[in-house]
Amino acid sequence: MRCKRSASAVPLLVVLLAAGACGGGGTSDDGQNGGESKASGGCTNVSTPAPKDEAARNAPTSTLDSGKTYRVDVQTNCGGFTITLDQKTSPKTTASFVSLAQDGYFDDTIFHRIVPGFVIQGGDPTGEGTGGPGYTTVEPPPAGTAYVKNVVAMAKTQTEPRGAAGSQFFIVTERDAQLPPDYALLGKVTGGQSVVERIGKLGDPNTQMPTRPVVIDQMSVQSG
Repeated sequence: MRCKRSASAVPLLVVLLAAGACGGGGTSDDGQNGGESKASGGCTNVSTPAPKDEAARNAPTSTLDSGKTYRVDVQTNCGGFTITLDQKTSPKTTASFVSLAQDGYFDDTIFHRIVPGFVIQGGDPTGEGTGGPGYTTVEPPPAGTAYVKNVVAMAKTQTEPRGAAGSQFFIVTERDAQLPPDYALLGKVTGGQSVVERIGKLGDPNTQMPTRPVVIDQMSVQSG
């Protein structure tokens, strides 16, 4: 089941975390191992980074300042985009994400799942779609939550409760993903939307795997 995927949106509603469990290979799209090569289609050709150590971490004990605006700048080999966090709706989820980002947890990881016209998904240090930080926060979203284009939320398995979150996140690339309000809200892409669209086209609709490595080079957090 882990490697069996469907292009239909129906089975994706409850397997956003597990569906990417078979991760990609370790070469760039031009077949070269290691290093970078010239840009192609707006993306620099890179090879898939090695899996990172999945050592367990502790969940943060404090939340973000509700009076500030927090933005996470995400730099990839396909360009950069910005996520503005929704710490008022999801104080535990956003505090966890910021803590991981500031610790370099997401740096040199990949978007391991790309479903054209649906979502792009990353945040797994192993690159296989099953990894996480060793803890889970639970923060069910409001009942009327809509997962529309550029909304960023946290992935979970079918067996986890509503609002469960580790480190894996997804960005909606469809006008409306028509997902139930089960996934903890992280925020919204407020800059570099064209980069997200570019990444969203780099997936196989049947396998839901990337057709070329899309690497998060660095995440940085700004507040004010």
